[in-house]
Amino acid sequence: MQTLSLKYGCNPNQQPASVSVSGQELPFEVLSGRPGYINLLDALNAWQLVVELQAATGLPAAASFKHVSPAGAAVALPLSDTLRRIYFVDDLPQPLSPIATAYARARGADRMSSYGDFVALSDTCDLSTALLLKREVSDGIIAPDYTPEALEVLRAKRKGTYCVLRMNRDYTPEPIERKQVFGITFEQHRNDVNLADDSLFAQIPTHNKSFTPEALRDLKIALITLKYTQSNSVCYAKDGQAIGIGAGQQSRIHCTRLAGDKADLWHLRQHPRVLGLPFVPGIRRADRDNTIDAYLGHTPEDVLSDGAWQQFFTQRPEPLTPSEKREWLDQQTGVCLGSDAFFPFGDNIERAQKSGVAYVAQAGGSVRDDHVIATCDKYGIAMAFTGVRLFHH
Repeated sequence: MQTLSLKYGCNPNQQPASVSVSGQELPFEVLSGRPGYINLLDALNAWQLVVELQAATGLPAAASFKHVSPAGAAVALPLSDTLRRIYFVDDLPQPLSPIATAYARARGADRMSSYGDFVALSDTCDLSTALLLKREVSDGIIAPDYTPEALEVLRAKRKGTYCVLRMNRDYTPEPIERKQVFGITFEQHRNDVNLADDSLFAQIPTHNKSFTPEALRDLKIALITLKYTQSNSVCYAKDGQAIGIGAGQQSRIHCTRLAGDKADLWHLRQHPRVLGLPFVPGIRRADRDNTIDAYLGHTPEDVLSDGAWQQFFTQRPEPLTPSEKREWLDQQTGVCLGSDAFFPFGDNIERAQKSGVAYVAQAGGSVRDDHVIATCDKYGIAMAFTGVRLFHH
């Protein structure tokens, strides 16, 4: 049995700390840096997610993880000029490779949450992806392999402390997983449910029973993302990526609101007024992200008041009014919504349709299923009952 000693556990006072696999070698190799306890939790959850995304869609996949939940997940679909701009990759001299495109989507959907992320790639990390990562604040990466040029770039990141892990693609874990809480060992069968099969969406109780191929793809992306997201959780997806993830909330409506607010922010960042914000030259990437978030948030005066705007802009931009935001958001359609368990009330659908949701996949089985179905029918939303719960803790 190979054991890897760690600097400490979740917190510096939790020592000693280590990881091991019973009866065999660890399935990953540390190529650079020194992974921490939370790094490895993120890496191994994220790795499973991208492998399943690739298997379900046939496309390279990437995930951006923070604190054992994804901040973003995506597959490699071409980027529009607008997405290239809001993901801040439009200045790169060469076109992004497919796997770099997948990571640009995963990172770009919620850049504030992705700050300091752990990255997972389904395919070999190439130079294009490494150069994208070079300028982002990130803790580490796990991938099946690296080109020599990519590895050279990543090993130089953060003065050589950036964590680079090479994962054995052929590794298969034992079917029973165990963990200890307060000295007590818990055992369960791994959650190996297959979310790639179209039959998962066969039970459709709504009047609208039409799911486009793109909707089925995005619903699979949402559900696979939720499989590795701390529960309760809800995921909005569109165009091959998660655009809003609500994780770890005790109430499902709070998950739906949180994820919906993130999806709305993703849409609003594409507004021409936001694309044209006159940032001061040389503003740091993180400061630009924070400024956009404040500009679109509930307190835009934080960056628009006298004495504040001069730190971020060459001239004071006009704020987006609530009515202007609503007009822009009302143009958004075709969004998919996944939930890791049933929706108990129709209020979740009421909130979701405000973010352009047209397709829903959830477990079903609530005593108020009739209310949820009626609310979907009210807006012409197609909903599938998967019969599968995806709690993750």
